[in-house]
Amino acid sequence: MFDLIGDIHGHADKLIELLEKLGYSAGSGVYSHPTRKVVFIGDYIDRGPKIRETLKIVRQMVETGNAVALMGNHEYNALCFHYEEREGGHLRKHLIKNIIQHYETLLQFQNKQAEYEDYIEWFKTLPLFYETNDFRAVHACWDQENINFLRSVLKNDKFSEKGLHQSVISGTDIYQAIDETLKGKEIRLPEGYYFTDKDGTVRSDIRIKWWEDPSQSTYQKMSVVPMENLSDVS
Repeated sequence: MFDLIGDIHGHADKLIELLEKLGYSAGSGVYSHPTRKVVFIGDYIDRGPKIRETLKIVRQMVETGNAVALMGNHEYNALCFHYEEREGGHLRKHLIKNIIQHYETLLQFQNKQAEYEDYIEWFKTLPLFYETNDFRAVHACWDQENINFLRSVLKNDKFSEKGLHQSVISGTDIYQAIDETLKGKEIRLPEGYYFTDKDGTVRSDIRIKWWEDPSQSTYQKMSVVPMENLSDVS
């Protein structure tokens, strides 16, 4: 049996509370369960107060066979924020909004550069999706065409450094497949509509419930995040 846990975002205390509630214990220093294991579905970093502690718990569980950890868009963004473009700059631009998103992670790794870079390398080992005979797991969106494409270009469903560089080129097949797999599908709002996300960024695209038929719904019903001003817009 598996327990699926996602979007921890550095809240190690809440993660421990949840694991213990599910029957996991850390008698040997690593959380384990006698009959079950965890599938972590990404987003371990940014925002929360105990990012390093969260990463340690998740990684130790993975390395001892007590969990599977997938990549989330925040781990992907951290990789791109870290790696330099061949012509200069970084794969994820060091814009103010991007720096702010990663601020808590960078702050908590202050004076711990080697540890941070070790986790960056670990992020590259995280698969983007997981499938058994019984279920499928992914951080944001399981689109079979995207999954089939990624299986054809990634090694063991994981990034190489070359693949990472290719994935940021807007308009390419790998860019779209990565974007939708790790962030979900989006649609543009009607002209004049917008919203401000949790990071204070004004957006005119919304993430949608990709498993539903958009032709039979309104923007409000399709939006993953409830938006009252879209109540009857179709």
